[in-house]
Amino acid sequence: MLAFKAPRTDARFLCEDFEPAYLELRRRGEIQGRVEEALRELESCRACPRDCKVNRLENETKVCGTGRHAIVSSAFPHFGEEDCLRGHRGSGTIFFGLCNLRCVFCQNWDISQQRSGREMDASGIAELMLQLQDQGCHNVNFVTPEHVVPQVIEAIAEAAGRA
Repeated sequence: MLAFKAPRTDARFLCEDFEPAYLELRRRGEIQGRVEEALRELESCRACPRDCKVNRLENETKVCGTGRHAIVSSAFPHFGEEDCLRGHRGSGTIFFGLCNLRCVFCQNWDISQQRSGREMDASGIAELMLQLQDQGCHNVNFVTPEHVVPQVIEAIAEAAGRA
């Protein structure tokens, strides 16, 4: 049986005093303002270039079919990306459903363009992020988040408050 051997870390690529932007915003007391600004985008939706202008805060939908809360198709440590993105413990990948882009070449169309998964609020998405972190994932990777960026910002703020 082969044993997994973690790759050596090249010191040239390490940031000693790195602080993620979301933690800096939280430390400075600015993250909640960013959440409020992002959620205002949903009042007359302009979260993507389609500018539907429906009130997603009231669960109205149009092109993307997504109301107040995001549809999460799946979340797991993903090992299919390049080494520099996934490391040796995987990239914590959260797949969102009902993507508004409708790309004809989409490799995830069966989950990204369908109502596949379940509706989750910011607290639920934050919990997924923290679970992926607890599993040792090197990062959190959002797949097809364009139409739910305000909800993702809200979830990041929630997760940062619990970390």
